[in-house]
Amino acid sequence: MSNQVLLWLILILPLLTLFFMPKENIKRWTPVALFSALTSVIAVELGENLGWFIYEEAAYPLRTPSYIIFGLNIVVTIWSFHFLYGRFWRYIVIDTVLNFGFIYLFHVYFLGGRGLFHEVGLTPFLNTLIVTFDGVLAYGYQIWQEEIFVRSETKSADYASNLQPAAAKPLPENQDNEKSE
Repeated sequence: MSNQVLLWLILILPLLTLFFMPKENIKRWTPVALFSALTSVIAVELGENLGWFIYEEAAYPLRTPSYIIFGLNIVVTIWSFHFLYGRFWRYIVIDTVLNFGFIYLFHVYFLGGRGLFHEVGLTPFLNTLIVTFDGVLAYGYQIWQEEIFVRSETKSADYASNLQPAAAKPLPENQDNEKSE
């Protein structure tokens, strides 16, 4: 299989797994996934410009390693938050294990073995720490995003469906819509 076909498969196949997730959950986790993609793009730009690693080939006609960032990264972030959000320490442990596997198995052995990726001035361990820090930033971002939602009065079995925009928040009992005097 050619490298170009492989890169496009890495970009497209993960997105197909989202058909197995409820649409409401995809909508809920997409902002944090896009934040993760943005921070990953910044990390890749820094890494390439500082000589930490080299991506030899991109999915034509794209110029960046978008096959990882806009496919695999976004989808793994959505699935991770779908299953692990609300359990910080479990998230950190599983995210770290996934990052070790991603860096060592996928980057170093798989992509490195095909000549698509080379770490030059950075060890795989430090690369894993950077990617894990990105996961912690994403978790913090999601906590910040949750502040725009308020819990609804009705209880629901689905965690995501009992969130409403903050504009729907009822006024306190002692505050009227209009001051009458």
